Amino acid sequence: MEVRIGIADNSQTIAVTLGDDIDRDELKTTLDDALKGDSPVLWLTDKNGGDIVFVSSKITHVEIVSDGSHAIGFG
Repeated sequence: MEVRIGIADNSQTIAVTLGDDIDRDELKTTLDDALKGDSPVLWLTDKNGGDIVFVSSKITHVEIVSDGSHAIGFG
């Protein structure tokens, strides 16, 4: 699963590929808490075990993408 996060004052979307063991509903709850301001930061762990933190107040949008929906192309 991939999460794409838009950040204020940044024109690029940040994509984080999560591990296969991530529960989609739990992820949505975590995202809800961050976007409502219940948590000042959003921590995500990528598929390689790396931790990434986002300041919740700077998140403009989030897109959750299933594994099967990657674009096909050259490059």
